[in-house]
Amino acid sequence: MAATQTQAGRELLGLFPPGTTRDGSGGLVIGGVSAAELAECHGTPALILDEASIRARARRYADGLAARWPNSRVVFASKAFPCTAVIRLLAEEGIGIDVAGGGELTIALAAGADPAGLVVHGNAKTEEELRLAVEAGAGTVVVDNFDDIDRLEKILAGTAAEQGVLVRLTPGIRPDTHEAVSTGQNGSKFGLPLPQARAAIARLRGSDRLRLDGVHVHVGSQILDLAPFAQAVEAVAELGEFAVYDLGGGLGSRYTYADRPPTVEAYLDAVTDVARRLLPADARIVVEPGRSMVAESGVSLYRVVSVKRGDGHTFVAVDGGMGDNLEVSLYQQRFEAAVADRPTGGGELCRLVGRHCESGDTLSAGVPLADPRVGDLIAVPVTGAYTYALSNNYNGARRPPVVFVRDGAHRAVVRRETYADLMRRDLPSRAPHP
Repeated sequence: MAATQTQAGRELLGLFPPGTTRDGSGGLVIGGVSAAELAECHGTPALILDEASIRARARRYADGLAARWPNSRVVFASKAFPCTAVIRLLAEEGIGIDVAGGGELTIALAAGADPAGLVVHGNAKTEEELRLAVEAGAGTVVVDNFDDIDRLEKILAGTAAEQGVLVRLTPGIRPDTHEAVSTGQNGSKFGLPLPQARAAIARLRGSDRLRLDGVHVHVGSQILDLAPFAQAVEAVAELGEFAVYDLGGGLGSRYTYADRPPTVEAYLDAVTDVARRLLPADARIVVEPGRSMVAESGVSLYRVVSVKRGDGHTFVAVDGGMGDNLEVSLYQQRFEAAVADRPTGGGELCRLVGRHCESGDTLSAGVPLADPRVGDLIAVPVTGAYTYALSNNYNGARRPPVVFVRDGAHRAVVRRETYADLMRRDLPSRAPHP
């Protein structure tokens, strides 16, 4: 039994950021800082990010792509973690930023991202958002529909400005992923099917203000198979020769013991091997990792508030939930978890639930926890993608802080919300007339 628990413990540690260890008493140590110290200093719930892990991942992507295709660029899909500090960190590593909407654009600019390296996405970009992009000098706008073309030409009319654009193709590829994050299939709200993409390309070639740089494709998120990525390259190749081919992102991350996503290197091999066969040798290739850039670097910490046993179930309720991790409710994403000072990888099968007034507020069902008790610190790994982006104020929950750890030091880069924050947008009300 001891050997089994040891193996299970090693398997569990493998889900935490690289370099995560145990201290002398067996507790988790993330980025050189104990989980207990992080919880004491920053409270719970808290989202912990291993800074060195994100930087290493960025370099792995950038160096790996450049080695395979020198004329290339890695662009972070900021929707995975639209936080100023995270975008600043990636910009420092030379990574471009993909933004969807005026909010992400504003955050990226505030973080110091190079406007020329911005890729502006969205299936329903407003005129206001497109004006923001043009005025900021955003290098690329991805045309998702003919209305994007109309709005951009209107904005640029009467000016000497020129805007670089890519046409997004809907390639008719449905990867094996959750329907909510599948974007390349026929009937998707994103992009243009092949005949319409060709029509958009023809129209843009006649525009005197929009510069057609190339084409774009993205088939979904949390994809654990390489075939759809290769098929996407084949699809954009059908549109002809261009200066730029943006191949999107979508590489999946390892959330559970059973997940076996391709490595970054295998993914880059898959797309560049096809590119060498089908795309112009002097073209620029762009990839847009989001989840796979940040997911494994994040850990969520919670305190156990209640343990209820009976009727064949053990409910372990913590002080967070769907307010800070909506992925379980939205996408049925599975997460593992551990008692932070007893991370054995084994224990009593529990339903780890949140504090919100929804039966669907479950962080992990059937997760083994070692003798869970009120007051225990719970660590949930692989929460670096989309948890921050989807955090909310349901039941008046205060969104948690974001804490960077590195080399034994820790610092909050986003503070915890206060109760006063919940009412900051309220306008003064006047008493009704008698």
